[in-house]
Amino acid sequence: MDLGLSIAATGMVAEQVREGQLSNDLANASTPGYKSDQAPQHSFGELLVSSTQGAAAVGPLSAGVALGKTYTDMTPAAIQETGEPLDFAIQGGGFFAVQTPQGVRYTRDGQFTSTAAGILTDASGNPVLGQSGAQIKVSASGTVPASSVGIFEVPGASKQGENLYTGTAAGKAPGTVRQGALEGSAVDAAKVMVDMVTSLRTFQSGQQAVQAIAQTLQESASQVGSLGG
Repeated sequence: MDLGLSIAATGMVAEQVREGQLSNDLANASTPGYKSDQAPQHSFGELLVSSTQGAAAVGPLSAGVALGKTYTDMTPAAIQETGEPLDFAIQGGGFFAVQTPQGVRYTRDGQFTSTAAGILTDASGNPVLGQSGAQIKVSASGTVPASSVGIFEVPGASKQGENLYTGTAAGKAPGTVRQGALEGSAVDAAKVMVDMVTSLRTFQSGQQAVQAIAQTLQESASQVGSLGG
């Protein structure tokens, strides 16, 4: 493959990944406890370009863009007071635990509710767990003490979707639970929209580079054909 095409293609792929992450961030700009994913970009490598006469070094040439391993930025976001008795926020590190049909999952989203049977659940109906792993009962007055809600340390928690994480709990987390409050989304919607425009323009620049290189190659092939005739 032509080196120029390869460089443009790797850049376009990197921006496609970035656009997907930014779109997901924008969709979760108001989701409590949401954390954004990051995919660092870096140079794929460099080639040392030399002159065809005397092999004198001309300088390095980038071989394209490479994506690093995607990670979730777990930096705590601002906590907002709601006054709702079944809203909980984690101040500091840690996760709430919920019992899903696929097993125990973890979340920073503390916007909970109560079933008709008086069990504390998340918005999807998954029971919230206490520190002992048991389900939590909501009192007749519709309240739950903050001390009843478990907060777990989950090293290397991996995002699985629906604002849930998988992992293995390693005891109680150092954070504290605040009642009547929610951790906000970590997304700055205005910044994300600016980043999306920047990423789109970068992608379009790659498209234009591919079109220009393709046209040059086509013209070169036509000239070679005419000389051979």
